[in-house]
Amino acid sequence: MKNKTTKKMAIVFAVTLAVIGIVFAVNVINVKSYNNMVHCATYSGTALFSENAKSGDISVSAIPRGSSWTKAFDLNNEGLKEHNYQAYTYDITVSNNTKDEVRSYSFKLTFGKQVFLLSGWNGSVEIHQKVNGGELVSSIPDLRDYKASEYAVKTVVFDGDTLISMKPGDYLVYYPSTSDNAVEMPIAPHEGTVPGFILYTEIGTDIGDSTLEISYKFHRVLTTEPLFWISAGAMCVWLIALIIFVITSAKIRKYRLRHERDNKIINESIETFTGFIDAKDPYTNGHSKRVAKYTRFIAEKMGYEGEELDRIYYVALLHDCGKIGVPDNILGKPGKLTDEEFQIIKSHTVRGGEILDHFKSLEGVNEGALYHHERYDGKGYPKGLAGEDIPLIARIICVADSFDAMNSNRVYRKKLTKEYILNEIESNKGRQFDPAVADVMLKLLRNPDNLLDF
Repeated sequence: MKNKTTKKMAIVFAVTLAVIGIVFAVNVINVKSYNNMVHCATYSGTALFSENAKSGDISVSAIPRGSSWTKAFDLNNEGLKEHNYQAYTYDITVSNNTKDEVRSYSFKLTFGKQVFLLSGWNGSVEIHQKVNGGELVSSIPDLRDYKASEYAVKTVVFDGDTLISMKPGDYLVYYPSTSDNAVEMPIAPHEGTVPGFILYTEIGTDIGDSTLEISYKFHRVLTTEPLFWISAGAMCVWLIALIIFVITSAKIRKYRLRHERDNKIINESIETFTGFIDAKDPYTNGHSKRVAKYTRFIAEKMGYEGEELDRIYYVALLHDCGKIGVPDNILGKPGKLTDEEFQIIKSHTVRGGEILDHFKSLEGVNEGALYHHERYDGKGYPKGLAGEDIPLIARIICVADSFDAMNSNRVYRKKLTKEYILNEIESNKGRQFDPAVADVMLKLLRNPDNLLDF
């Protein structure tokens, strides 16, 4: 029973731990998969160039600052002096509206009309210009400080400023700065960053027909996931339960060892005492122990187990303790007993009950000694109890005691045959024996693998 319980609990703990591990692993996998996912969004028109920019996990707005800074761009070398282009500073606000960190991002800004790029901050840009049916691509680490001669990029110079010419359909790709002086990445939860550009556009026009496409990755922290805390809480409960189980098991094991030791002491003490009784008659030596063993077998088949089965065994072991007061010459008399001698023999039940009446630590211990010679039909002694009025343990001992008496040599006869014993038990059902107990005994005796020395 102990090993089965321990194995069951071990299985329960193992399965529970596996479930917690699976939940945690699923959480880790989900977070990792989420962090590796590339998200994309596209903004244009009023969704990009107004204060009511479209919101979501990531929102982007490109609101130009007010400007009166103008230049005359003589694009066709016509000697134009009148200012026709105006400079605007576009702050590209990238806002993180989530509880997760934006670990990386970049955006592509495609122009719908011709503009001239003067400067930008803080990251690097990749310029894509359509030239003669082809494309020029140049990566510029910092637009604030670059030499046009070092890059394959189409530029124009007006009033000493070198400008990058971006025609309709040309675009730039912006990569945020990670330098200590201008950290634009990562973007903390509910924070933002503001890269920007200085562009010249034709006076009276804007770049509202431009399109910005942003791609980004989130970095979700495992501890922000409900499943993490569920699995962590479950793990704490599991550990507490395991500690309690280990401590309880240790205490139970200690209790069992002490109980087994106490039972051994009790058993050895009782067996020593009953040995004194059985030694008074060499022909019945070992009788008490055999009756206790048979009683235990019957009780076990009737559904008793554990400590209750141990109690029944001890009660049966002491059933003949009253014989300690019967003279040896009567116990060992080979011939027929006189009426007076028989009354003395019969008195061992009452004397046994009186002796064991003070044995309070073993419940009902005196019932076996006092009532094991009562008969189911009410013709037994010492009180003439009948049927269910006889304690069950005494009814069981009665069958076991009678079987051992018939199955062993006595001073006045040899042991009886198997057929005779079976017939006696069968024929005395409802008379001397409780029919239900007798049927259990007969089933044990007829079992080819019986353990009753039969």
